[in-house]
Amino acid sequence: MSSYYYRQDSGIFSKRAIIFVAIVAFHALIIWGFINGLATSGARIMQTILQTKIIETQKVQELPPPPPQAKLNAQVTNTVVAPEFAINIPTPPAPIHIAKPPPAPPPVVHVAPVPIVPVRVTYQPDVNDYYPEVSRRNNEEGRVMVHICVNTKGRVATAAVQTSSGHQMLDQAGVQVAKAFRFKPATRAGKPVEQCTLLPVKFVLTGG
Repeated sequence: MSSYYYRQDSGIFSKRAIIFVAIVAFHALIIWGFINGLATSGARIMQTILQTKIIETQKVQELPPPPPQAKLNAQVTNTVVAPEFAINIPTPPAPIHIAKPPPAPPPVVHVAPVPIVPVRVTYQPDVNDYYPEVSRRNNEEGRVMVHICVNTKGRVATAAVQTSSGHQMLDQAGVQVAKAFRFKPATRAGKPVEQCTLLPVKFVLTGG
């Protein structure tokens, strides 16, 4: 019984030992590969850096410094001091103001007044109808000059003795005769206007 148990434990231990050794070997292999690869990459990087520095050093040593360039476009400034001159400018004379004559007035246009067409008698009364009986008996005759003004309707608006006949009664009768006249009113540009004029009235006795 005990020998069987011993044998069983020995088999299990052997399997575990093998697995453990395999795991350790696997990790050791990984570590070795990592270290080997890192070392190789580091060596390559260092080699590249050293080569770059060597090339740059060689380039710097091989290229000589450039010679100084002459400034061809530089302009030479020559300062010339101009001599001083005293220039006397005469003072211009004061301007002469010439008074301009006033503008001529516009021409006066004389417009001819529109002529007036005078009054025209349309009705004349009989002087004998106004002859005073007293003047007839006294054999009084004469001519009265009456100043009349005819309105736009053709009627005598005013009448007054301009020149006497020498008889008062004949003068009064002459004014009445003048007021009985009818006229066509005066016109200006076709429109009726008031006009004043002199009207003679004669008183003459007839025989019979």
